Amino acid sequence: QVQLVESGGGLVQPGGSLRLSCAASGIIFRLSYMGWYRQAPGKQRELVATITSSSTTNYTDSVKGRFTISRDNAKNTMYLQMNSLKPEDTAVYYCTVRWVRDYWGQGTQVTVSS
Repeated sequence: QVQLVESGGGLVQPGGSLRLSCAASGIIFRLSYMGWYRQAPGKQRELVATITSSSTTNYTDSVKGRFTISRDNAKNTMYLQMNSLKPEDTAVYYCTVRWVRDYWGQGTQVTVSS
């Protein structure tokens, strides 16, 4: 069965950094289309970044230049490196993969606060 497990969330000060990880199983990882969503309380779910099987990336405007999405096919793991974090980045971050249908991880909480 398909399984996605996020890790790396936590509490960080404004201007700090975090790296989120998503470990995937039950798919042919090197052929998959994946991404990160986030959702803050009272706000709509937002697509943050995507990465194709050939490592082509796209980002929402608010994170361009600060976040980097990547994948390690040898480890079946996708990453989101988050630098220069702002309070408005506070949200639950979800890993997703499109494989026949869409699958979601359970999410990891990121809180940016002084």
